[in-house]
Amino acid sequence: MDITIVTPDGELYKETVNSIIVSSSNNGNYEILPDHLPIVSTIDTGYIKLCQNDLVYFVVVINGIVENRNNQIRVIAQDAYIGKSKDQAMENLEQIRKDRINENKKRNIELAKAEKELQKQIKQTGAGSL
Repeated sequence: MDITIVTPDGELYKETVNSIIVSSSNNGNYEILPDHLPIVSTIDTGYIKLCQNDLVYFVVVINGIVENRNNQIRVIAQDAYIGKSKDQAMENLEQIRKDRINENKKRNIELAKAEKELQKQIKQTGAGSL
């Protein structure tokens, strides 16, 4: 089976796997094996266990959709991170999210400063006044 996992940042994972186990707080756990019936489900917060021969990886998913049809599995997620264990994947995802929040705070501060400066410049030049 082929699986592709994408986020708004692009393709996170694309590989052939033997099976996957999906765990989600809203749908419980289920396994997808070759020639599984078509399925579409959601993952609010959970993980996908990827089994590829003797290799096992975990992808933590936040707000995602899983679709399986003709041994083609597609996962579209708001956020996801891969790791060798559920805990490692979740820790990495949480760190990335913290970094994004800090970066957004910095951008918001810079934007507020730029807006304040622009208002000051408009007031000094009298632009917009008739």
